[in-house]
Amino acid sequence: MNRNELEAIEIQLLLEGVYRYHGFDFRNYAPASLKRRIWNIIRSEHLTTVSGLQEKVLHDPACLERFLLGLSVNVTAMFRDPSFYVALRSKVLPLLRTYPFIRIWHAGCSTGEEVYSMAILLQEEGLYQRCRIYATDMNEMVLRKAKAGIFSLGLMQEYTQNYLLAGGKQSFAEYYTAAYENAIFRSSLKENIVFSQHNLATDSSFNEFNVILCRNVLIYFNQLLQERVHKLLYESLGTFGVLGLGRQESLKFTPHEQQYEELVGHEKIYRRIV
Repeated sequence: MNRNELEAIEIQLLLEGVYRYHGFDFRNYAPASLKRRIWNIIRSEHLTTVSGLQEKVLHDPACLERFLLGLSVNVTAMFRDPSFYVALRSKVLPLLRTYPFIRIWHAGCSTGEEVYSMAILLQEEGLYQRCRIYATDMNEMVLRKAKAGIFSLGLMQEYTQNYLLAGGKQSFAEYYTAAYENAIFRSSLKENIVFSQHNLATDSSFNEFNVILCRNVLIYFNQLLQERVHKLLYESLGTFGVLGLGRQESLKFTPHEQQYEELVGHEKIYRRIV
């Protein structure tokens, strides 16, 4: 047995232990990026082996929090991919105007930047008061940050540019108050948002939605887990509901491909038709 084979066994044991003891299931994440992130955690914990990390994660709750944060991919931004929000505004929101009440699910919301982007969009289009946005992530630490709605002031120049490219209708600075190095977003943006823990790998559907956004999450899963999540999203979406995926994600070659139509193909926005 060579070193790579031993490491593969250690990683399997680590992931199995975390799942069986803590209930967090990373066993079907894409292996290459998972392995890279595990080694980043090992180095940050000043350890030298995967087995060493396993012992610490199973016995030290603080290490588990850092482990979960390290394995979660929390790359996000306000109005990320601005053209996606242009498409939402022009193609999706007109459909939502026909509904008396609108339920939206941000699955894998990370630190919440894209959730606040959606809230701003809905406010500007006069739809926010009849919406409920469910923002979920498996990681409690990033959810706490999302709930706070406080982001680095240094990012506001980039976010303002994204907002303008996304068709923003006001001055972006009106949505936050600058305090020291932070931008504190208006509390009115949070009024209709429910932040909650939900694990796409293990949890089931919890409501029926008119819109589900699950962007740049599936790319980190292997095919088995992707199929599980696609089934969960399909079962959670009402007929004629809208699904938004990331640019590198697609419904093609999934068991649900024929159950959707493309609404805005290049932005990976689909509508459930059966």
